Amino acid sequence: MPSSGRRTTVGDGARTQMFVEDVFGSLQRVEQRRWARAYLWALTHISGKKTPRRLARAGSLPSAAVNGLHQFINGSPWDWQPVRRRLALWVSANAAPYAWTVAELIIPKNGEHSVGVHHRVDAATGRTVSCQRAIVLFLATDTDCFPVDWSLVLSGPWDWDVERRRRARVPEAEPARPAGAHVLGHVADVLAQPLLPRVPWVLDLTRCEDAGGVLAGLARQGVDMVCEVDPDQVVLIGRRTPTVSTVGALMEMRHARKPHLMSRQTPGGRARTVPVYSCTGTVRLPLLGIGGEGNSREYRVLKRPDPDGRRSPRYWITSLTDRDVEEVLALVRGLVATVAAVTTMRERFGVLDFEGRSFPGWHHHMTMASAAYVYQRLHAAPPTPTVSPPPSELIGTAS
Repeated sequence: MPSSGRRTTVGDGARTQMFVEDVFGSLQRVEQRRWARAYLWALTHISGKKTPRRLARAGSLPSAAVNGLHQFINGSPWDWQPVRRRLALWVSANAAPYAWTVAELIIPKNGEHSVGVHHRVDAATGRTVSCQRAIVLFLATDTDCFPVDWSLVLSGPWDWDVERRRRARVPEAEPARPAGAHVLGHVADVLAQPLLPRVPWVLDLTRCEDAGGVLAGLARQGVDMVCEVDPDQVVLIGRRTPTVSTVGALMEMRHARKPHLMSRQTPGGRARTVPVYSCTGTVRLPLLGIGGEGNSREYRVLKRPDPDGRRSPRYWITSLTDRDVEEVLALVRGLVATVAAVTTMRERFGVLDFEGRSFPGWHHHMTMASAAYVYQRLHAAPPTPTVSPPPSELIGTAS
C-alpha cells in the first residue's frame, strides 16, 4: 500500500488504476476490477442520479456497458468485506485518523420489494415513511470523515419471511438486529483487524433505542470512547457499595462536579468563554445482565450547558479519564464532520440511488460509493469540468 497517496505525482488514469488495484485487489477476475474502475470513474465524474443506465449514458460508454455495470453490482459474486477493509487501511495510510464514528442514513423508497425496506415514523415530521435504514462506519481524520463500512438494519418481516429473504438474497447468517447491535458489530470487526487504528469511538447515542446496551457492549470490548448520552443515562457511583444514578442527576450535585472554562469562537469570529463541568470522581457503567453488575473500568461524565440557555445541556460519558476536558471534547468534532460527509454522499455519490432489490447488490453499490468518496476526497486530482469517457479497455464482461 502506498504510504503517501496524496503526494503521488501521476496522471489521473494511472492514479485511478493504482487505487483500484490496491483497494479492489481481492476481486479475483480482471473483468471485475475493470468494471470496478468504470463504476468508480462514473461515480466521481458524473453528476445527478447514479444508476447503471445513467452512468453509462452520461459517460458515452457503449450500449453493452449498461448491462455490464448492472451485472457488476447486482449479479457478480464478489465479496465486499475485503474491499472495505482495504479501503479503511488506505485511509489510515494516507491521513491521520483520530476517531471512529457512525451515522444513521435513512434512504426513502417508494416500493416494498427493495431489501430491508420498512415503514418508519419520521421523527422530524411525524409522518410514516417507507425507507431503508443503514448504519455507516466512518474513520475521522485530520482532513475529512471517510465512510469505510456499511450495515443494513433488517426488521419486521425481514426477520421471519423466508420467501422475502430468499428473493433479496439475504444470507442466513444475517438476522434482524437493532441499530445498536450493528454499531457493536462494527466495533468487533475493527478490533479483529490488527492493522486498523486503535483510536477512540466517538458516538452520539442520544437517539439510540438501546444506548445502555451500546455502552455496555463498548465496555465489554474495552475500547476508548466519548459518547454523548441523554441525561437519564444510568451510571454507578462508588465501588464497594455502588449507588445507581443518572448523569443528569449526578451533574446537578454541586459537590460532585467541577467547572472548566473553554474558549470558543462565535460565528462572527469573536472569542467566547463556555463553561463545561466534569464529575469530580469517576463512575462505572452497568453491564446489562444478571444482577445488573457494573464493569471495573472507570469513566468520567462531562456536562456542557447551552451558553444562551435556549437548549438543554449536553452530556458525555468517556473512558479518557486522564485527558484534559478540552482534549476530550475536541474529539466530538468528528460527529460534525460525519454529518457533513453523509450530506456529501447523499448529494454527490449516489447512496440514495440504488435501484436493485438484493442484499448483495445494495452492499456492492454502497461499497463503490464509499470507494468513490475516499478516492475523490483523499487521493484523486480535482476533476476537470469536461467529462470524457473512461478508457475503452474498461469494457469487459462482469462475472
